Amino acid sequence: MKLHANARTCPHSRRLAVDRVEREGWTLMAAAEAAGVSVRTVSKWRRRYREEGEQGLLDRCSAPSLVPFQTCEERIALIAALRRLRMTGAEIAETLAMPASTVSGILTRIGLGKLSRLEPTEPANRYEKQRAGELVHVDSRSSARSRGRAIASPAESLALATTGAPTTSAGSSSTSASTTRPGSSTSKSSTTRRPSPRSASCAARSRTSPPSAWKSSG
Repeated sequence: MKLHANARTCPHSRRLAVDRVEREGWTLMAAAEAAGVSVRTVSKWRRRYREEGEQGLLDRCSAPSLVPFQTCEERIALIAALRRLRMTGAEIAETLAMPASTVSGILTRIGLGKLSRLEPTEPANRYEKQRAGELVHVDSRSSARSRGRAIASPAESLALATTGAPTTSAGSSSTSASTTRPGSSTSKSSTTRRPSPRSASCAARSRTSPPSAWKSSG
């Protein structure tokens, strides 16, 4: 039993108030003042105790016992049958001329609020081995981008499939077959190699001094 958050009495205090009136001879006003409730409340619990005994002191459901415009069971079964045909709540409401909120509430109450509930639950995808300690295969292959190759755009892929030659887009740099990465031994550079300071001094000395001077200087 779940009491109301602002309830003044509980079954024990209700039984105490009823006993004070029935057995100890208290007046309704005195018992109500001691319990901190109204005279009407003590009178209500005394009447219920006389009619039902201990069960009369328990809280009752606050839902009405009769709902005049409640949806009948035949209509609920029809809504469930249309839902199993994978119709949406709006389509069912339009077909049966019912409010969409009513159909949605009924579908939620019967557990068919989501279309996934119409299909059986798939079994869990697990690895099952014969004995403990067996290795499990894991696909660790990475994508082309992580291996360093550039992924072509849809336009480049289409041009490569039709003409056999890739196309370059604006802002992208195209590489030729004659150029290689800097620092490699097979790279060919069109720029003149700058002479070192030692070779430059030897060339200048050969132009200004005769060959006999080289021996003396050596």
